[in-house]
Amino acid sequence: MRAMVYRGPYKIRVEEKDIPRIEHPNDAVVRVELAAICGSDLHLYHGMMPDTRVGMTFGHEFIGVVHEVGPSVQNLRPGDRVMVPFNIYCGSCYFCARGLYSNCHNVNPNATAVGGIYGYSHTCGGYDGGQAEFVRVPFADVGPALIPDTISDEDALMCTDALATGYFGAQLGDIVEGDVVVVFGAGPVGLFAAQSAWLMGAGRVIVIDHLEYRLEKARAMAHAETYNFAEYDDIVVQMKKATGHLGADVVIDAVGAEADGNFLQHVAAAKFKMQGGSPIALNWAIDSARKGGTISVMGAYGPIFSAVKFGDAMNKGLTLRMNQCPAKRQWPRLFSHIENGYLKPSEIVTHRIPLEHIAEAYHIFSAKLDNCIKPIIVPSSA
Repeated sequence: MRAMVYRGPYKIRVEEKDIPRIEHPNDAVVRVELAAICGSDLHLYHGMMPDTRVGMTFGHEFIGVVHEVGPSVQNLRPGDRVMVPFNIYCGSCYFCARGLYSNCHNVNPNATAVGGIYGYSHTCGGYDGGQAEFVRVPFADVGPALIPDTISDEDALMCTDALATGYFGAQLGDIVEGDVVVVFGAGPVGLFAAQSAWLMGAGRVIVIDHLEYRLEKARAMAHAETYNFAEYDDIVVQMKKATGHLGADVVIDAVGAEADGNFLQHVAAAKFKMQGGSPIALNWAIDSARKGGTISVMGAYGPIFSAVKFGDAMNKGLTLRMNQCPAKRQWPRLFSHIENGYLKPSEIVTHRIPLEHIAEAYHIFSAKLDNCIKPIIVPSSA
């Protein structure tokens, strides 16, 4: 098969790899029809994720058709069209039994926190991802689901991570009717979080970013107020002014350790706004929330070298809630919202690029060229 292969920071290419095989009776092999590049993939692309090994295939957002199943698989058969959550999980451990699929205890020998994630380094289990023509899907009776006839392929693809994570971010905010919700980051997850905040009763939604084309998308897609933090000396002061000097009820950090920048900027994070390894967005969130408010963290964080304002959060009585999204847990609600016309997740897609040109896709997405918000990858076998 043809697959995207990592060859070092900023170096990826398409190569021939063996089609994955059934390694366990509960495995399936899925022929990928659509995949996507996620903002968190850029951490891998830039060489910022520990133990990202040469030869790995990225991609944790994909849908496809079941090609082969192991002898123990009961719920799938070859030919089924399936969507696969980005989490790999067993479905039966202590954490899975409590719906914490992203914290599965049995699928990642390299970590005690996160479970398995497709195509996301050996710190997340070392599983190859879906930016390829075929992918092995462990625990095939647990993770994948048949794509409903009422859901388009691109809408289903967004449910595998970006939409589910944005919705989960709003959910963690415990939004009540009339709340002022501020979202830091107007990438796909932030845009979906802003949309979802309205569904949960927000009275006002504000989105903050520094890229004007993404803020324009936030206004059009999420009907949000927008602020470009680059236009203000202190965006926190501006948020206080915009909220009657109280602060927001809920602040969602959909930035994380922003995937821009280089290793030097990791180490010197305090000197660089919104750069790799920097908790600037999280500290802005803490400062922008009202006393007694809630912070929801959806952004991806790895090793952080700068101090988080935890004392300020404690003294303000803030509630901090965070996790990797248990994607499949969100699907019933998301399907209902899509079917009822409240969400159209595929409207976020800006680029559709063949697998053979994935290196160019990463470059466009990483460099934020051509107003790229969400690129989809189409394998040649699709």
